[in-house]
Amino acid sequence: MLYRVVRAILVGLGRLLWRVSVEGREHVPTDEPFVLAPVHRSNVDFVIAAVVTRRRLRYMAKHTIFKPAVFASLLDALGAFPVHRGTADREALRRCIEVVEAGEPLVVFPEGTRQEGPIVQPLFEGAAYIATRTGVPIVPVGIGGSQKVMPRGSKMIRPAKVHVVVGPVLRPKPVEPGKRAARSSIHELTEQLHAELQTLFDRAQARV
Repeated sequence: MLYRVVRAILVGLGRLLWRVSVEGREHVPTDEPFVLAPVHRSNVDFVIAAVVTRRRLRYMAKHTIFKPAVFASLLDALGAFPVHRGTADREALRRCIEVVEAGEPLVVFPEGTRQEGPIVQPLFEGAAYIATRTGVPIVPVGIGGSQKVMPRGSKMIRPAKVHVVVGPVLRPKPVEPGKRAARSSIHELTEQLHAELQTLFDRAQARV
């Protein structure tokens, strides 16, 4: 309930301040977990990602922001879960897999940290690994205009037009029971995701 209330407030503010519009929402699964993989140009992207579905999305967050306990409970209710930096890679992947296997949608920004410019940067393979390991689809998302809302390094949120384009799901190749996902399959899915994100990002930017 808390997630729904906070999401409604944030989405309402987003539509008011940023005139957020979405195309391709029908591509978002309604009855299975998935990995939502948006491009990343602004700190507000996590809010914009919530516009594409009413389902509760899960996000990774630095463990240091989960103190005190009251704040931790709030973040947990909003879908965030802590990851320790430094030893984070394996722990993060383990937690992400647990989230997806529990049937919940997961947000992963495959470019990693915020980027700049119109070109989708080389992707980390985490999204493809999680999808391949668990058998869930990846939902690619292009977000146009968010960099104008809150450019990298800025502490101020500005009004600007934002357009979101959700692409068709990308499904990983099935992995035989008891076997590891082939590195080549993960790499191939990552390259497919990269090409699709560039197409969606271009379309989204053309609408702002």
